[in-house]
Amino acid sequence: MKQFYGASKNGDLKVATSGLNNPKLIILMSNGDQFEQHVEELEKLFPNVPSIGCIDMAYDTEVTEKGVAVTAYTEGVSAVANILEHVSSTPAKHIRRLEDDIATIKPGRDNTVCIDFCAGNDACVLSTIYSPLEKKNIVLMGGTGDAAKVSCNGKVYEDGTAYALVKNETGKVKVYKENIYKPMGDYRFIASKTDRAKYYMGELNGKPAKQVYMDVLGIKESDITTQTFKNPFGKLSGKDICIISIKEVMGNGLACFRQVNDSDVLTMLELKDYQQVAQDTIDRIKADFNHISAVFSVNCLFRYLLFSENNVMQKYLNQMSTLGNHCGFVGYGEHYNNQFVNQSMTCVVFE
Repeated sequence: MKQFYGASKNGDLKVATSGLNNPKLIILMSNGDQFEQHVEELEKLFPNVPSIGCIDMAYDTEVTEKGVAVTAYTEGVSAVANILEHVSSTPAKHIRRLEDDIATIKPGRDNTVCIDFCAGNDACVLSTIYSPLEKKNIVLMGGTGDAAKVSCNGKVYEDGTAYALVKNETGKVKVYKENIYKPMGDYRFIASKTDRAKYYMGELNGKPAKQVYMDVLGIKESDITTQTFKNPFGKLSGKDICIISIKEVMGNGLACFRQVNDSDVLTMLELKDYQQVAQDTIDRIKADFNHISAVFSVNCLFRYLLFSENNVMQKYLNQMSTLGNHCGFVGYGEHYNNQFVNQSMTCVVFE
């Protein structure tokens, strides 16, 4: 199979799609000002070609922050794209569409991936859509776009999840998740006075959550929303760590990017050697594949900001390019099978 990537930092879709022929699936990554225009233009340029899109930055060996980029699959794949609407309230309402698409794509074992762009309510959406996927051995990766908008097959939706089922006709597919954090010390916090709808936690160990975070790290309140790049919270789930990033200060509590419930046990996280972690991921992928045709990834916005502030974003993209044809987008939340994760990288690798 073949993966195409094209970009225009000026937002010129014709430039971004120059050289693209006979696509089986197109993934659009646009900017907030031109998203609707690009969705309409893409449908005119490639009528009836399955497509999904969102508002996000994109990258291959460099980042396109405010323009437009497209990833497309042109050979050796079959694909279908569709939309689940009303995901904020009833994400299962149109699940039959996904079930019918799975039947159409006829997935084999370990050769099909679902790539999704979500406009919100990610955790509920993933638990809904992963059930029929898992039954057919379909893996999933994707993420959250900006402005609560996604596109599918030439239309824009404000409360939906756009998805594409991609079957690799020439080999296997596999998804990966990368975590650059580890527990810091022996901290254990019991969350209370939470508001699930607002992703809010009021207290940790019976004390105001804001003050606990400041005291542990020795920082001022004004530093909280940037300190979370280095020190998010973590919730232990077996051997796995669910990263919980801080979104903002709310009174004496903290609003997060992941839901926190009363009695959840949290820990404090700190950075590993993230360049070494990236290399370990690359080495693991190379060990799993004799031949890599393409890699499509999503990196959290907070990872992008962290890497950029430390002047290693370019080095990271150069590292990933050693896998071959690698591209992706910067998301506001990452999807890995049925998991909604923060401050992570997820990717799909095609043989």
